[in-house]
Amino acid sequence: MKNTRKVWLIAIPLIIFLGYMIWDSYSQPSIADIPGDFEEVAFVRNEQNKGGIERIYAVTVGDIANAKYEACAEIFPVNDFNSVTRVFFFDKNKPYPTTLTLEPPHYDTSKYEALNIIKRRGSK
Repeated sequence: MKNTRKVWLIAIPLIIFLGYMIWDSYSQPSIADIPGDFEEVAFVRNEQNKGGIERIYAVTVGDIANAKYEACAEIFPVNDFNSVTRVFFFDKNKPYPTTLTLEPPHYDTSKYEALNIIKRRGSK
């Protein structure tokens, strides 16, 4: 009897902890949860891993008046050690790029106009 009681005293907190970890992993906010009707439409990342990682995203905005650009940019990953993440926001009702390049300006500026550009750098 004492043996099974010890097992349950260890198993129940462990099951609760694992359940919380799984719930927390699947309940993280996405860009669909942020005001502004955001949608990621393009992404490019450099293949070279010896230097800093460069990520470039194109995101459309459906509700420009209520859009929370900073909150949306916070969702995209940024690594340490000279990594850069750029997020270009475009109006969903106007033409927007569906492909990006690593070379600046990253999209055809004669065809597309960004509403907002947010650049994040790694901390180290």
